[in-house]
Amino acid sequence: MAFVRYVALGDSQTEGLGDGDDVIGYRGWADRFAERLAVDNPGLLYANLAVRGRLAAQVRDEQLAAALELQPDLVTVMAGMNDLIRPGFDAARVSGVLEEMFAALTGAGARVVTVTFPDIGRIAPLARPLIPRLLAFNQYVREAAARHEVTLVDTFPLVSVTDARMWCRDRLHASPVGHAMIAAAMAHALELPGSDDTWMRPLPALPPPGRLRTVAGEVRWLTSFAGPWIGRRLRGRSSGDGRMAKRPLLMPVGD
Repeated sequence: MAFVRYVALGDSQTEGLGDGDDVIGYRGWADRFAERLAVDNPGLLYANLAVRGRLAAQVRDEQLAAALELQPDLVTVMAGMNDLIRPGFDAARVSGVLEEMFAALTGAGARVVTVTFPDIGRIAPLARPLIPRLLAFNQYVREAAARHEVTLVDTFPLVSVTDARMWCRDRLHASPVGHAMIAAAMAHALELPGSDDTWMRPLPALPPPGRLRTVAGEVRWLTSFAGPWIGRRLRGRSSGDGRMAKRPLLMPVGD
């Protein structure tokens, strides 16, 4: 299937955090995926409307209409993790927001790709209490994707995607290796020429860390990342405050 206009919707993961920085810019899986698409779709135009810190409803309210105006034939939607880690999370309500986007985009004729979230308890052991809400959310997303013929990349069953090397030290954003893996997963889901399932295969095993090192790592994560995140929430602030989409218009890949 040929694609002419690809638009990415989402939050920090789609913006590309963890794969670059504010000085050199962020690449991220969506940029990598667009580059892969352009190999078989010369002249592909690409827009990335994602903004870090956005809740699912904000992605819908701020990005959906803009995406529809661009008349894409391919859209990726990745949102909901910022909701899931907040108090008062409602899996049905948040997945319903995603389903609204699925319905609008497929109704406009776009091919849509989305994901389930991986087992965050394997990535950050202190996040294990969130697993029940993650399981519920993922199941709602699977059902909504099926109803609207949305292509689904189901990451939750895969242990390989929870490898620490796939994630930055904050355990929230994919590392460059992780972003490359997500791009490869998207290509495989669309059955692009040359794509395969190697993204699902585990990396070579590392020696298990000792107990002392594991405990020290959890303490460091709490103080360096989880603590500041909680502090921003208590002050009603977001990492995306005042930020705009990095690529709001369709442009040739590479521009």
